[in-house]
Amino acid sequence: MSQVKEILSHYPSNYKQSAVIALLDLAQQQHGGWLPVAAMNKIAQILGVPNIRVYEVATFYSMFNRQKVGKYHLLVCGTTPCMLRGARDIEKALLEHLKVKRNEVTKDGLFSVGEMECMGCCVNAPMIAVADYTKGAEGFTYNYYEDLTPKRVVEIVEMLRRGETPPVGPQDPSRIRSGPSGGNTTLLSDPKPPPFRDLASC
Repeated sequence: MSQVKEILSHYPSNYKQSAVIALLDLAQQQHGGWLPVAAMNKIAQILGVPNIRVYEVATFYSMFNRQKVGKYHLLVCGTTPCMLRGARDIEKALLEHLKVKRNEVTKDGLFSVGEMECMGCCVNAPMIAVADYTKGAEGFTYNYYEDLTPKRVVEIVEMLRRGETPPVGPQDPSRIRSGPSGGNTTLLSDPKPPPFRDLASC
């Protein structure tokens, strides 16, 4: 409840229902990545709104899971740039390696694979996000892994299985952040300045 009070402190008392998304996110972290109806009902009680008002939000946003997910919920970006760069191959590699279907949890409860729309790193497509619920709400992390190959995404899964933390961000060592693979091929020197009029002669 201390975290609930902290979240509510950011909203005027007559607008505390605006905290519904933040409270749903907290409840999802506390319940291992999904939202049971009891948690949604409790949020409605805290906010003083009918239960349906909380259900409406939880069912509208795809970030809220209404069924159990793995302790590591692997979300494959399914938007056009990632699709063009091999997102389906990434998803196929994950599903085959983990022996599950999309939105199914592995027998050990560790992993599940879902899809998410644009994660905003299109220049580093394809990519996944990993929601890590292994440490509860206090230790929750949400990390991006970009420039993936089917081989690399399986390596990331196995690192997570061993309790290791894979390096986040681009997974192609030949890229620096969002720079081109292998380095620049153009604009290798300072640009020539544009021509200008000799104002002193005017």
